[in-house]
Amino acid sequence: MGSTGTPLAGTQAWFLGTGRRKESVARVFLRAGSGKFTINRRTVEQYFPNHAWKHDAVEPLKFTNIADQVDVVVTAHGGGVGGQAGAVRMGLSRAISRFNPELRPALRKNGFLTRDSRMKERKKYGQKGARKRFQFTKR
Repeated sequence: MGSTGTPLAGTQAWFLGTGRRKESVARVFLRAGSGKFTINRRTVEQYFPNHAWKHDAVEPLKFTNIADQVDVVVTAHGGGVGGQAGAVRMGLSRAISRFNPELRPALRKNGFLTRDSRMKERKKYGQKGARKRFQFTKR
């Protein structure tokens, strides 16, 4: 890691992809390498103990069959672990499409480059929550 917090050490070019999901943001750095995958300086297995989250995060690599050809360094923050897995998935897809532009149409077709726009709805005034009203009393 460089002094700025980005893994710019070394002469090889890093390909950046930013992914967002719910309140989570993941910055994914990708370069040609041997298959190392770290998230916030931890392995994928350590960071995503749930199999579904881990599968979500590494799915673009498995789909494009380049898992053993690249090194991936991710900084994820905000939201929960599930949202971060989705953010990593999108950031990784974007980084792969920069790394190898020929893979972009396949990634796009299978929905890896589509931003999941579902966000938490804001609380409204005069109501208990986003949709729930205060209890109504007739008498």
